[in-house]
Amino acid sequence: MISRRRLLRLTALTSAGALLPSCGASGFDEAARQTWRHATQVPDQPVALLRELVRYATLAANSHNTQPWRFALDAGASAIAIQPDLSRRTPAVDPDDHHLWVSLGCAAENLALAGAAFGRRAELEFDQRIHVIRMFLRPVAPVRSPLFTAIPQRQCTRAEYDGQALSIAELRALASTASGPGVEVMLLTDRARIDAVTEFVIEGNSAQMRDAAFMQELERWIRFSDREAVATRDGLFARSSGNPAAPRWLGSLLLRLFFTETAENGKYARQLRSSAGVAVFVARSAQPAQWLEVGRAYQRFALLAASLGIRNAFVNQPVEVPPLRAQFARWLGIGGMRPDLVVRFGRGPLMPPSLRRPIDAVIGGPRALQAGIGRRLNDAAA
Repeated sequence: MISRRRLLRLTALTSAGALLPSCGASGFDEAARQTWRHATQVPDQPVALLRELVRYATLAANSHNTQPWRFALDAGASAIAIQPDLSRRTPAVDPDDHHLWVSLGCAAENLALAGAAFGRRAELEFDQRIHVIRMFLRPVAPVRSPLFTAIPQRQCTRAEYDGQALSIAELRALASTASGPGVEVMLLTDRARIDAVTEFVIEGNSAQMRDAAFMQELERWIRFSDREAVATRDGLFARSSGNPAAPRWLGSLLLRLFFTETAENGKYARQLRSSAGVAVFVARSAQPAQWLEVGRAYQRFALLAASLGIRNAFVNQPVEVPPLRAQFARWLGIGGMRPDLVVRFGRGPLMPPSLRRPIDAVIGGPRALQAGIGRRLNDAAA
């Protein structure tokens, strides 16, 4: 319940914001259309083809929409290397870079699906010495899969869903698609277990919101207005979470005024009550190579869900707070495996999409990345 004093402050702040230039002139809608689209044709030049595959890779899910990746192209070898962009780490929410590596796995899966649609089979290997993912593209007959078709439709939908159950066939398909090397997915659909997950989410959310470093990091990645989202083309866009667009100065004030532990916990409780179920991705080990597989499995899950008109969103608090993650693992009964992602799912509305940085902003990078492809070729020839 909003107090009278807070209501008056909100009215004054909102009125002040209304006097500012409209965010509608930012070109956000056109930027979103240009971002979330399929290629009109298969590029016939090698470099153009690799760049288009990178564009599809950048449409993958990623933590805080930080887009923590760099790509290197080798048209002669028909290969793409991917390496983390450590300047885009989120150490408060992701101190061991787990989410970062999951994000790279999501990008690799998108790239592989797009490659198949363009007549290229992606052979992936991970070089743990220099933390480079290499993807070699071999000619094959094109396969335009439903997962590839769903790439522009996928989003993390941070809204309430319709509360309706999914069919058994849909649940089986989601579980099957989300399996992978060393990765399992647990689909929790009975209300008692969803309510138990909700308690873990609320406990984790409370711990994070009491952490000043977490809150500072979160605010740094929020894009409060359409204009700010277009300027940066990254981060957590306010309207994607159902919040009104506002200039940064006003959005920051509103965040401090209304983004409270009680309000957020209530929001998560409502969102989980409205969900058809919760998917928990668990992995055999806690290593970057395994986290890549978790990301690939989740991306397939999200794309299949999108193709079926099913929304999903992360509720990762139970795995982001280390002491809570251990309790959550015991509750799940998964032995020595690690719970990596917690995802709610169900049918609901689409929200305004997030944007992505230009391709030229993510191609090129450290020398290790540029040398990543060549080193593999040299090793093979030795």
